Amino acid sequence: MGFMGERRVFRPGTGDVDPYRLLTALVVPRPIAWVASLDADGVGNLAPHSFFTVASVRPPVIAFTSIGAKDTLHNIVATGEFTVSIVDEESLEVANATSAPVAPELDEAQLNGIAMCASSVVAPPQVATSPASLECRLRHTVGFGQSTMVFGDVVAFSVDEDVLVDGHPEFDRLRPVDRDRRRRREATRAEVARDLVLLEQVVDAV
Repeated sequence: MGFMGERRVFRPGTGDVDPYRLLTALVVPRPIAWVASLDADGVGNLAPHSFFTVASVRPPVIAFTSIGAKDTLHNIVATGEFTVSIVDEESLEVANATSAPVAPELDEAQLNGIAMCASSVVAPPQVATSPASLECRLRHTVGFGQSTMVFGDVVAFSVDEDVLVDGHPEFDRLRPVDRDRRRRREATRAEVARDLVLLEQVVDAV
């Protein structure tokens, strides 16, 4: 079914228009980049970022956005390396826990009991239980107001053998989640409840 009704136009910078709420509602689904980095002294940082995408295939480049000057951004600019681990269904809650603000000298992985493992090329580790991780070196950053987009060259793909089919990652085995999973899950539950009510009405009518 198409949408042919009246449209409302929202102009950023006018009235009470909130571009953040509109962007996060319309640019969906958004995968979660679970970014691990090290500061100049080797202290680890692990945090989820939901503005994450592929920027280039040849060369392989990924990008994520830091809203505000967070520890992740400081570390990557200082050391030039980071990893991105895939957040799967089993790690969603603990990944969310690593978004809580903590002092820079505290390691979110240690605080939340998250096992990390060494990367093959870069210094920052990756989440051991993640089905796949990308090892990256900083290409450059681009600032936009209070946000900074981080571009990283992927220098290694680390993929668990159990998610590979004929040597290629299988989506159903990766079971990645995205920022809007909970919203869609709640909507699905509402749809199921509605269908059950309709079914009962049909049965009663028969």
